[in-house]
This record gives sequence, structure tokens and C-alpha cells, in this order.
Amino acid sequence: MCGIVGAVASRNIVPVLVEGLRRLEYRGYDSCGVAVNRNGLERARSTTRVADLAAQVETDHLDGLTGIAHTRWATHGAPSTDNAHPHFSRDEIAVVHNGIIENYEELRTELKAAGYVFTSQTDTEVIAHLVHHLYKGDLLAAVKQAIARFSGAYAIAVFTKSEPHRVVGARFGSPLVAGLGNGENFLA
Repeated sequence: MCGIVGAVASRNIVPVLVEGLRRLEYRGYDSCGVAVNRNGLERARSTTRVADLAAQVETDHLDGLTGIAHTRWATHGAPSTDNAHPHFSRDEIAVVHNGIIENYEELRTELKAAGYVFTSQTDTEVIAHLVHHLYKGDLLAAVKQAIARFSGAYAIAVFTKSEPHRVVGARFGSPLVAGLGNGENFLA
């Protein structure tokens, strides 16, 4: 079972995201990753342990006020860095996802015809491209339109570089909890 974490704060949120992944390790996983919005989208992904991802994040000096993270059990595509979350669309939309989008092949075909290039074998990359395709300046509106097209169970966390202090979450059939803090908010 996959695990997702999302956060928006007025402090560097990467340590919180990595700690969230550490707390999800007991569920098992074959890859993990974290993405932030810092002068554009940046990410680190790994097919090893969260501890290795944490070292990579530190070496790369990855930090930001808005971010998402993920641990993954492969359902679509092999355990590989390309298939590890977070997934990006045109370096503007970032997504993490728990669940299965059952109609992803139909959506993938439609998005390929619209000019989107896929770099993974996952159903999650379909989410990123569909949200990007629908995005007209309001992330919440684009996510609402995208989830209306999904069949299956899911929990997602999405952000865009165009709205630097916003993460949108959505769920259907999979759990998702929101935490409201003092000047910071979380999804898991």
C-alpha cells in the first residue's frame, strides 16, 4: 500500500515530508520520493530506503515551503526511478497518488493525442498530465475536473508551480487526512 504526505508551511517542509515517509515505512514500499516548489518544481526519487532518499535530499539541498512525498508499492510499472512518485507534468504540476485509476489507459491515449509525453508506466502520471491539461489558473478547479474523469479508488496530493503555497488533496475510496496547524497544513 502506498503512502502520501503533503505540506504547506512558512518553514522548510522537507524534513517534515521525509519524517512522514519514515513513519509510513512499516507499510512496505519499493520506491519513494519527495517534490517541492522552489523556483519551480524539484524532486528527488529513489528505489532504495527512505534513509537513502533523506541523504539525497540533504546532498541536493532540497528545501521548500510547499511539497509532497510518497512511498510506493508498484502496481503499474516496475519498481524504478522513472515510475517512482512524485510525477510531474511539463514541470508545472506535481502529483503523488495512493490507489488505482482503473481507466488510466483510456485517459493516457487521450492525453497522448493532446501532445503529452509519458516517461513512466504508471497510472499516476496520467493524473499529473490530466490536471495540467485542465489547469486554467485554479488548481482546485482543475483537480475537481480531473477526478470527475477517474474510475477507481484514490487519494492524491497535487501542487503547481503557479500557485506556490497551495497543495490540493482529493480522495475516493482511499483514506486521506488533513491536518490544520498554526501557519502550516498537512495531508497524509
